[in-house]
Amino acid sequence: MMQQTDINNNSVHGRLITLAIHTYGQAQALKALLEREGVNVVLQNVNLEQPVVSAGIRVRINENDLPLALRIIENTDIFAQPSAISPENDDSRQSRRIIVPVDFSPHSIKACDIAFQLADRSGASVILLNSFITPSDAAEQQLNDTLNFGSVDSEASVLLAKEAKGMLDALALDIRNKIKTGSLPAVKFTTTVLKGIPEEVIVEYAKDCHPELIVMGTRAADKKERELIGSVTAEVLDSARFPILAIPEMVEMNNAGDIRHVLLFCNLDQDDLLAVDALYRFFKFENLNVGLVWLPSKKQRGRNMQKAQQMLKDYCVSHYPRFCFETRVFNMPSIMQDFKAVEQECHIDLIAMPNRKKSVFARLFNPSLAHRLLFHADIPMMVIPV
Repeated sequence: MMQQTDINNNSVHGRLITLAIHTYGQAQALKALLEREGVNVVLQNVNLEQPVVSAGIRVRINENDLPLALRIIENTDIFAQPSAISPENDDSRQSRRIIVPVDFSPHSIKACDIAFQLADRSGASVILLNSFITPSDAAEQQLNDTLNFGSVDSEASVLLAKEAKGMLDALALDIRNKIKTGSLPAVKFTTTVLKGIPEEVIVEYAKDCHPELIVMGTRAADKKERELIGSVTAEVLDSARFPILAIPEMVEMNNAGDIRHVLLFCNLDQDDLLAVDALYRFFKFENLNVGLVWLPSKKQRGRNMQKAQQMLKDYCVSHYPRFCFETRVFNMPSIMQDFKAVEQECHIDLIAMPNRKKSVFARLFNPSLAHRLLFHADIPMMVIPV
């Protein structure tokens, strides 16, 4: 039988309303969940005349707390005790996931917010991924094979893992608070901390869990130019075979719904269709204006490709009715100048492009267009592997 003191000690100010009627055990569980999230709860016997008779327990809250309580109840998988996810214990390898690598910088937090907006639209869950580097990892990055950290590295690994988990737990708490207040959509998310070099951890983890998208924050263009070597986003872009959305820290975007004008770079081959199809699936509820920008290859220069351009546009108009399409041509020698001219002519919310896997040699001596735009433009960019 429920003790009377349980009721009296949990009194709240204001008008009480009944949120639900449960068995005693279920009522206690709901009470614990709500009070953990800051909602005061009163438990009361349904049968006040004969409280010994088990007729159910009323779960009562302040009327002003009703919207918050309903949001928590409707998303118990989010507000239940947080847990980590791994490919081994996930219940469905086919479930839709978005990976968000976070280092707790402002630009990674911004990317996290955008990822939740996209996940809400696509019905995906979000995985917040953080990695930490041990002294031995740092030595490997510096090509130094003369140092032997031994037990020191093991102790450092434990401390670094504990610190990373604490910071990730704090971020998760902040996200749950944003969901409670409605600042973020109610999207199921989990957290994972792994040891290793960030770009390698991201690529390997993606291979295991097969995300539909990786969302990464990047620094402003002026800062990226000073950090051309060692950019984590650039390394992941080269190595990962999953779509990547790079969100610059200075971009004026607070919601994924702000994306309206897209510039999609094309080669006038079948890869273009794969890229357009992927873009359409990601933004299946949006009405986008898409500029199909043709980049003539060496073989195509000097050739009249207007017919091929028109065929691509006609195909897109026929198969992707929610998007509006137009065509443009950029010249390779002046591509950055052409890009800036278009940027001045019309606002660009997103750059999208197919990305073929290149050899290490080719990446070093012939940087891709994706690299050049990544380092010189403060515009979100989606790179789609083909």
